Parts: sequence; structure tokens; C-alpha cells
Amino acid sequence: MATGDNDKSRLDDAARAGWLYFIAGHTQDEIAKMLQVSRASAQRLVSLCLAERLITFRLEHPIASCMELSAQLKSRFDLVHCDVVPTDPAAPSAAAGIAERCANLLELTLRSETPVIIALGTGRAVRAAVERVSPIDRPEHQIVSLVGNILADGSASFFDTVGRLADRTGARHYPMPLPFLMETQDERDRMARIDAIAKVKAVADRADVKLIGIGQMDQKAQMHVDGFVTREELTEMMRLGAVGEITGWAYDAKGRLIKGGTNRRLTSIPPDVPAKTMTIAAALGPAKIHAIRAALTGHLINGLITDEATAHAILA
Repeated sequence: MATGDNDKSRLDDAARAGWLYFIAGHTQDEIAKMLQVSRASAQRLVSLCLAERLITFRLEHPIASCMELSAQLKSRFDLVHCDVVPTDPAAPSAAAGIAERCANLLELTLRSETPVIIALGTGRAVRAAVERVSPIDRPEHQIVSLVGNILADGSASFFDTVGRLADRTGARHYPMPLPFLMETQDERDRMARIDAIAKVKAVADRADVKLIGIGQMDQKAQMHVDGFVTREELTEMMRLGAVGEITGWAYDAKGRLIKGGTNRRLTSIPPDVPAKTMTIAAALGPAKIHAIRAALTGHLINGLITDEATAHAILA
């Protein structure tokens, strides 16, 4: 048997073992007997099933403490949507939990029989959410990018999500075919007047839901780590008081957009202040607490998906 056939056969066995364990509720000893393998082999097959994401889970039970934190955040910051997921003690900055909730939100939106427009930012949490969306045929919907997807070196952003979600849904999609930053403000303004770019912006302006990430503005800012801005540009924004950014737009501790620096040359679609469209940010972790709180304070967002530890810190 060819190697490819062997791999497929092993994945078939792993899927069967995973179903028997997680769905049918059998023990690993019982699975070993059913599949006529050793108990150790049965255990490895179940582990392979999880590692290859042959079976996935969503937590549907509304944990009381998470619900209470969500209610407090909604009340304090006048949010239209808030989800708080349990914190993973072993990995407090892991985004798997919030990515799952974002995927659930996207799927609920995509199930609508009425045509909808979903606008997406970039970032790890948003990309992880899109990767978890189950394939669904929705050609009547539209997916649009809020952010220019070309880095300073001319390469495409790894975290661009619009095309990926379109692949899973068959929806018409509108990428933002621009560098993240232009050389000058005048050049940015001229590019914004190009007909194709203006049409993308017009679609984004009609979005029913916006899903974005929040980035901190410190020495480990994702904007710099991922190659969107230089160290000098990041330092300038920090000097101007920036504590966070959404879709590249930097803002201060009160949630006010910075009036200089890279904001003058940014091609991303600017946020409404206060947010009008349902604008949901997915973010967590100690490094992002100040940035999240500032975005909430300035009403740059009206929805939040985060975890327990981050929610406690924001409310504190």
C-alpha cells in the first residue's frame, strides 16, 4: 500500500477511535477491543484524532462566572455583545477559546437567509476564528477587508482573513489591495479616491458585523512584529501616547485616535467613533488589558470576546 493510503487509513482509524471515545462514550479499553488494537494504540489514535482536528468541540454550557463577567462588561461599557470564555491556566494568552466563540458568532451570522456583509480585520485571533468556521454555501453574502493587506516589503500579510472565509462560504469577497501604510498622507488620500478602493470602502461602510483584533502598542506590538511598521514608527506612536490599535488605527488611553504618526498614512478604513455597526473585538491577555480598556472607554468597539482573567483585569 502506498504511503498516502497508509496515512488515510490511519486517519480513518483515528476518526473512528475519536467518535467511539468522545461521542459514543466508550473507554479506551473498549475501543482497543473494538478496533482490535492494543490499549496504547487506541490511546494514540484518540490523541491523533484531536491533533488533526478530526473532531472538534464547542462549549455550550453557560458558565455562571463567565456570564456574570459578561453582564458587568456590557453594563459598564454599554456593549451590545459580550462573550467571556474560561481562561486556560496553563496558557493564559492562548486564543483558542475566544477564537471558538468568534467562529460561532460568524457561523450564526452566515446562517442568515438574508444577505449580510461581514467586515474583517487582521490578527491571530481573527485568523484562528476563520479557520474554525465550518464550510457553508452562502454565495449571497459578502466578506470585506478593513485593512490593507500588503506589508512594507511588498509581501502579502499572513493574517489576511477575507479570502480564507470566502473559500469556506462561497461568498463574494473584497480584499483591500493596498499597502498597510503609504509613504505620505497625500499619497494615501489619492489612493483612497481610486474607484476600486472606493467601492471596497463603500461595501465596508454597509457592513452588518465587524470582527477585529486589538493590538497593544509597546515594544512587542504585533504591528511591528508582523512587519507592518518599523521600530521607529512604533516608537513615534508610543511617544504620541498610543496604547493600542484596531485595524492599525492607534489610540490613546482614553480611546481617542492619535492625530499624527502612522495614522496619517494608514490605508485601513477608519473606525466610527462611537461605533455604530456591531463592532466586536477579540482580544485577551495581560499585555492587551490597557489597550482593550481604552478601546472600550472610547467606544471604538461595542462588542468584546475575551476570557475570564482579562475580564477581571478590565473591570478592576
